[in-house]
This record gives sequence, C-alpha cells and structure tokens, in this order.
Amino acid sequence: MGSTWKNNLSLSIFGQSHGAAIGVTLDGVPAGERIDFDVLNTFMLRRAPGRFPWATPRAEADKPEFLSGIVNGITCGTPITAIIRNTNTRSADYSNIMNVPRPAHADFTAFAKYGNHADLSGGGHFSGRLTAALCIAGGICLQILSRRGVFIGGHVASVGGVRDDAFDPVDINETTFAKLRQMDMPMINPQAATHLIEEIEKAKQANDSIGGTIECAAIGLPAGLGSPMFDGMENRISQLVFAIPAVKGIEFGAGFEVATKRGSENNDPFYVAENNTVKTKTNNHGGILGGITSGMPIIFRAAIKPTPSIAQEQQSINLSTLQPATLTVKGRHDPCIVPRAVPCMEAALAIAIYDVTL
Repeated sequence: MGSTWKNNLSLSIFGQSHGAAIGVTLDGVPAGERIDFDVLNTFMLRRAPGRFPWATPRAEADKPEFLSGIVNGITCGTPITAIIRNTNTRSADYSNIMNVPRPAHADFTAFAKYGNHADLSGGGHFSGRLTAALCIAGGICLQILSRRGVFIGGHVASVGGVRDDAFDPVDINETTFAKLRQMDMPMINPQAATHLIEEIEKAKQANDSIGGTIECAAIGLPAGLGSPMFDGMENRISQLVFAIPAVKGIEFGAGFEVATKRGSENNDPFYVAENNTVKTKTNNHGGILGGITSGMPIIFRAAIKPTPSIAQEQQSINLSTLQPATLTVKGRHDPCIVPRAVPCMEAALAIAIYDVTL
C-alpha cells in the first residue's frame, strides 16, 4: 500500500522508470467533470524530460493514455486510470549499480526491503519519473478547481545561493500564476533566472548537481476546509508533497522563521474585508490555522535535494562482499531537479485541496 494515498480520493501510482509504462489510478472523482486533454498535455510538458539544457536528455513525450474513467472528455464516475508508455530507456546504463548502491539514492534501502528482486534501472519505482503519473492526477484536479475559482501556481524560489523574489503572501493573483506557467524557467525575477541558469550550468560542467527550493501557493479557497490534528491541511499537503522523491523538507507561511519571532511579530491581525469576509493583514500562518483553511492564500516552500546521480567518482560498498567500492554513475540525469519539480508541487497541492472539497 506504500504507493497508494487514500482520503476522499484514492490515488495509486504504479510502474517503474524503465518498465513498459508508468501510470496512475484516481478514484473518487464524481461523474460529469469535463477534462480538457490539450490543457492537461500542456501541463504535463512542463515536467517532461529532454526539453531544456538543465534537464536530463532522456526525451519522453509523457502524453497520458487513458484506459478508463473518462468518456468523450467527461468523467463517468468510475476510477480514472491512465498510463504513460516509456519509450526511451537505456537500462544498461545502470548495470554497475546493482551491487554498488548510489549514495543518497534509494538503491540501498530498496535492496534492504526487496533484496535482489528490486528493479533499480533508472531508479525503478523510486524514480522521479513516477512524478509524471502524479501530474496526471494533479492536472485533472487543477482543471476542476479552476472552474470553482481556486487557482494554484508555483515558482523556483532558489537554487544554490541564487534566490527569486517571493510571492506576496497576502496578494497573489492568477495572472502571476499564468505568467509563470508560460516560462521555461518559472521565476518572478528575470535577472535571478539568468543567474540561476548559470548556477546550474556550473554544477553540470563540474559533473555535479545542485538543489534548491520551490514556493507554491493556492488562492480562492474559503475558510473552514480541513481538520485539526492528524488530518489537517498541512498534513494532507505534506503527504502528497513528499511523494515527490527529491523533497527533504517543507514549511508553511513564515515557516522556520517563526522560531526567531515574538508572538507580537508573528500573529496576523484580523480585519473585515469586502463582502464582510474575515482576512488577515499579514499571512505568517500560510493560510492554515489549526489544520483548517483561514481564507488567506495557502503558501508553502519545499526543499529539493541535489540529484543523487552525478558523474563524479563516489565512495560506496559492494553489497555482495560488503567491501568498499567506488562508483561512477552513468546514464542521463538532471543537474538540477528543481525546475521540473514545480508542476509536480502544483499537482500535489491540487490533489490535497480537491480531496478536502469532496
């Protein structure tokens, strides 16, 4: 059940990076929801590999093939199942890691759980390739939410020491999201984007990789969605965000900075806005209080680790002999995962929000 998430929706992701296909089953979407496949395919292309110099050269179309759940572009109430066929695999590139696990990758833990039966080609079921399946489900949820006036967007907040401008936590609009969706490198500050591409190129030329952060937000949500304690909005969102393999941390609103503040600095003053709606003048709470939406924008940042597969020689062990071994990773890998992970983050947030509205 490790690859199934279940609340009001049930989401199952299946397949391996170098298998015949990867896919998703999304159950719980009611009948009658229109799905625009052109819009979905455009969303999927933002994550697809092989399109930019800072991404892996492995080229895949990543066009979903729907097997059930949608008829003539309309959901029919049954589970939605879609696959993406893998067409550009080179499993031989991974022959040297079957006994020598890559540092910071799931090779060793996969061996510890599944033994020699683990499929490690391209990372197997642990590969970032599986986020394409997450984006199918998230892309569907994004369309449904947008018809209800709920909009979601994200941008590259940082890579290495290069930082983008942050979202205004109380005044985010769909126009900003739309502009970011059109960019190859989704960043608010064009100068920062130029420096960031240079930072990625430096890591690539050094046969290395580099990590960063993504900021993601949702607007148009009413107050009152979610639950306290174990099923709060932060919990739901975090579960889905951590389905993105490279994520190592998440913070909402002011995040870890609250540890440096006094209550008088961190507390967000309430006021009555238009239409007698209650708002806050600041948004250190990130749109969630007590696990429940406040009506302010939901905003969070997630930390993305550097790609573990790098072309430098690394120290490891041989799992058969338990002796030290060196490893030079072959294959095609992103020098920076962060830009392609932005739509994955939007997908995760969309699933969590749509789920709580059902």
